[in-house]
Amino acid sequence: MDDGRRVSLVRHRPGPSLAGLVAGMVGMSERAPGVVERRQPAGTLLPLVLSFDGELEIVGLSDGSGSGRSYRSFVAGFSGGHATTRFAGTMDCLQVYLTPLGVGRVLGLPGTEVARRVVAVDDVVPGLGDRLADRVASAASWDERFALVEAALTRRAAHGTGVVPPWVAWMWRQIRASGGQVRIADLVEQTGWSHRYVATVFARHVGLTPKRAADVVRFEHAAADLGTVPLAEIAARHGYADQSHLTRDVVRRSGDTPSALAAARRPTPSTALGRGRPA
Repeated sequence: MDDGRRVSLVRHRPGPSLAGLVAGMVGMSERAPGVVERRQPAGTLLPLVLSFDGELEIVGLSDGSGSGRSYRSFVAGFSGGHATTRFAGTMDCLQVYLTPLGVGRVLGLPGTEVARRVVAVDDVVPGLGDRLADRVASAASWDERFALVEAALTRRAAHGTGVVPPWVAWMWRQIRASGGQVRIADLVEQTGWSHRYVATVFARHVGLTPKRAADVVRFEHAAADLGTVPLAEIAARHGYADQSHLTRDVVRRSGDTPSALAAARRPTPSTALGRGRPA
């Protein structure tokens, strides 16, 4: 049955100057006859949302602060939990999906400043939030909107102060490439630094400690397999101790049981960007 809801998405892949910093951008226009409430599972792509028609209410955050209010333009930092959002009637916005390493370069502040938080963009980067959203609103097309935002982000990245130590970037790449299953102790040993130092510096730039970041990466990959093979096979494939361990992790990071999450087919940054699996 047609419930009257209309959603349109336009995708944009940024140029090489933002490679590794911005995974992609999505323009979204949504119309609904009533209130739309969604739950967003934990993930490794961090949304910077510029709304130019409508506000999004952050109803709840299972791991962090910033809920209980509505935002026009906001950024959600790296978190291990799920978020519940709500809007009524109309939502037009441009969503930029930052990588954890992109937060420092694009926003010019440590990942820990926004980790486990939802904050208004203008509170952390004055001028990049509602003022830019107003310019986006006045643009004649999505191509023009994407060009405006990409130019603004490229300027910030070029002059950003959030330079990441090479070993932090290397460690993050290893965690991603392993699907979150690499032994953190092995990576720490290869850096030549102490475990405490590595955890502190990595978290400052990425937002979470290596272990917590790896847990989110593993969840993303496991969640992408839900509904395709038995849970026991997914647990073994992604390094969980057993099916119960996988189930607890899915509930913690999505708010749903594995079967409910698979059935809900909740939108994620990867699906918004047109990818079947996490990048």
